[in-house]
Amino acid sequence: MCQVFAGQDPERYTSTTRRLRLNGQSTSLRLENAFWVILDQISEADGVSTPAFISKLHAEVLETRGEPVNFTSLLRTACLVFMAQSNATDHHDGSQSIAAE
Repeated sequence: MCQVFAGQDPERYTSTTRRLRLNGQSTSLRLENAFWVILDQISEADGVSTPAFISKLHAEVLETRGEPVNFTSLLRTACLVFMAQSNATDHHDGSQSIAAE
């Protein structure tokens, strides 16, 4: 079983830093490539760019909960929520999803 996880392409867990603006301030976010892929998918589904999606999410979190202690962790867990919802939708449609590539 661990081979499914250990055998994944190292490019998936290599980190990439992207620069963007949050609340008008330039910042950098460093995430593993697998999370960037999911954030790109979420953004595409919402019809916005990834920086626009992240900025909107940050603004909504500020409004709802205040400044997050660790915004990159929030982004990672947002990806997990998106994947869980996608999997629930896939299973509802009768199709199957693959846990790891």
